[in-house]
Amino acid sequence: MTSLDASLLEAVASGSYHDPHSVLGAHLDGTRTVIRAQRPLATAVRAVLIDGTDVPLAHEGSGIWEGSYVGPVTAYRVIASYEGGPDWEADDPYRHSPTIGELDLHLIREGRHEELWRVLGAHVREHGGTQGTSFTVWAPNARAVRVLGDFNGWYGNNHAMRSMGGTGVWELFVPGVAAGAAYKFELLSRHGGWVTKADPMARFAEVPPATASVVTESAYAWADGGWMSRRAKSTPVSEPMSVYEVHLASWRPGLSYRDAADQLIDYVAGQGFTHIEFLPLAEHPFGGSWGYQVTGYFAPTSRFGQPDDLRYLIDRLHQAGIGVIMDWVPGHFPKDSFALARFDGDPLYEHPDPRRGEHRDWGTYIFDYGRNEVRNFLVANALYWFEEFHVDGLRVDAVASMLYLDYSREEGEWVPNIHGGRENLEAIHFLQEVNATAYKRYPGIVMIAEESTSFPGVTAPTSRGGLGFGFKWNMGWMNDTLQYFARDPMYRSHHEGELSFSFVYAFSENFVLPISHDEVVHGKGSLFSRMPGDHWQKLANLRAFLAYQWGHPGKQLLFMGQEFGQLSEWAEGRGLDWWILDQPSHAQLHGFVGVLNRTYKEHSALWARDSDGAAFSRIGGPVWNPNVVAFTRRDWHGNTVAVIGNFSGVPVHGFELDLPEAGVWHEVLNSDAQEYGGSGVGNMGVVYAHEREKDSPRASLVLPPLGVLWLRHDPEAHIPSPTQG
Repeated sequence: MTSLDASLLEAVASGSYHDPHSVLGAHLDGTRTVIRAQRPLATAVRAVLIDGTDVPLAHEGSGIWEGSYVGPVTAYRVIASYEGGPDWEADDPYRHSPTIGELDLHLIREGRHEELWRVLGAHVREHGGTQGTSFTVWAPNARAVRVLGDFNGWYGNNHAMRSMGGTGVWELFVPGVAAGAAYKFELLSRHGGWVTKADPMARFAEVPPATASVVTESAYAWADGGWMSRRAKSTPVSEPMSVYEVHLASWRPGLSYRDAADQLIDYVAGQGFTHIEFLPLAEHPFGGSWGYQVTGYFAPTSRFGQPDDLRYLIDRLHQAGIGVIMDWVPGHFPKDSFALARFDGDPLYEHPDPRRGEHRDWGTYIFDYGRNEVRNFLVANALYWFEEFHVDGLRVDAVASMLYLDYSREEGEWVPNIHGGRENLEAIHFLQEVNATAYKRYPGIVMIAEESTSFPGVTAPTSRGGLGFGFKWNMGWMNDTLQYFARDPMYRSHHEGELSFSFVYAFSENFVLPISHDEVVHGKGSLFSRMPGDHWQKLANLRAFLAYQWGHPGKQLLFMGQEFGQLSEWAEGRGLDWWILDQPSHAQLHGFVGVLNRTYKEHSALWARDSDGAAFSRIGGPVWNPNVVAFTRRDWHGNTVAVIGNFSGVPVHGFELDLPEAGVWHEVLNSDAQEYGGSGVGNMGVVYAHEREKDSPRASLVLPPLGVLWLRHDPEAHIPSPTQG
């Protein structure tokens, strides 16, 4: 007869005991080993030792069976008989030692486990001489945790996890569970109710609307070693970067990760973009959120295939010389009951005070950035995408919402920080940590902030008190420039400041100039439709806009469809208007963007010193024209490009412009060229700047209507004498 009381047996049998391994499994008692196994409804149970010895077990109550053996027991299997059915033989989960070590638990407690995904979640492994899957989850408020899945009929009583002490971590190794198994955790809250949750650390999930986590293991062999080596030596701030932003589900609907590889490579390489930026690819339940309502932070969405399929896509892009940036959303998470919300019955990942823990506008929770384990979860998640998927950058969504405690809140709806201010000090510390850690571990990557305020030092190093991002989206440039270009050209002369204001602060941060998905939704129309005039004028304005954007200090980002003049506003439920490429004028715009990218990459003056104000100069002439904006860009080797935009609707002949160097300036880009659908007004490919005795060299130009010129100074060429030619 067992020495265990009935209430303990009942707690173990129901899966509500915090330490089932102390009861079940093999336990040395003097010279004998007591073996206990849980087999409800069995008619007979025995343990078979590794040498073939049978140890009969007797039923002690609540479906728990017990027997003993003289001597130590290392390994055994349990065979249970059932009335009217076959015997069931299985390894015993409760004979196994923990699969997580003390050092890992210490690092988790301290919030310093940079490779958290390797120890938490579900991992296929050999343990104790048998194949299976270890399950590990952080749930410090839970009184008990069970694993349930398709391997146990979604009945978790027989797979209760053990508490690993004060860390709040729970663990269980389940023999025989392999990749592909679906599972969830069932947690007994301290309030007495059970909640069923997907694994926060799951690396794969069922295809939505199903919500279970899926055991996975990678067999992918990377072939992008050359790219990764070059990346580690790169300095993105002084290299060309033009980003094509893609919502994978609607770029060309129906493509899997693998299907998309060839098509994206052909298209993006043909267009000359240096990078692709994917809207979030982490698992999310609602497609209409575009991926910004994340429930599986470590799981690539299963909508497009397996995790190794995403690895294949990124690998192929790298081999084709195309970088990959992914949107990352640490600013909030949805309230879906199966996911992170109130994970163990209480606020855990979210801040418990709704004044700090909820975004009312979005109906989401806010992470508790001041809690070690939560901060660790997010930092490790960023590193996970760099380590496991070789992404080249993360664009961090909604940074402003993280920085300010009063973000989108009225008076009385927020709590000041310890200094009485509105800054979220914990979120700032988190952002500094994730940026510093990512750049230290992965040289050459980019961390990009979508930050819409004038918060100081977003791209300043953390060593100087900055947030440590590599780049910041220039939302001011985007708003002002779009506002300017939406105006009828006849009124633009009164609003030149909407273009020139960006020059005041263009070098205060390392900027990306974004025309993103947010600018072509919610009734804003497409970029094409926001341009004034008839169809020809809209296309001319669009070409001028893009040439101005690419010439302006900063890197570039363009959302899919704008490169060929998508007519309609983007909607995630349908594909792009690819049919419009059958119209010659839109095909010409498409070709122009390709030329724009290639010409940009060929001229280092346009990207080598994007954040250096000393490499930029406004230029003009003796007569100011409010419709003309002109400036020069220089690299470290003296190469100079002039960007001149005439944003009026009429050509300007004999426009006198002072240039920094005398001699020949080649017209390397003219957005009004006939081959792009323009009127063909220009300078026959060359401009001459003549020396003057006391003043800057001066050239006489023809400026096309609604057009932008790029001129490259050629120090080797000379202005021909009147007798030449």
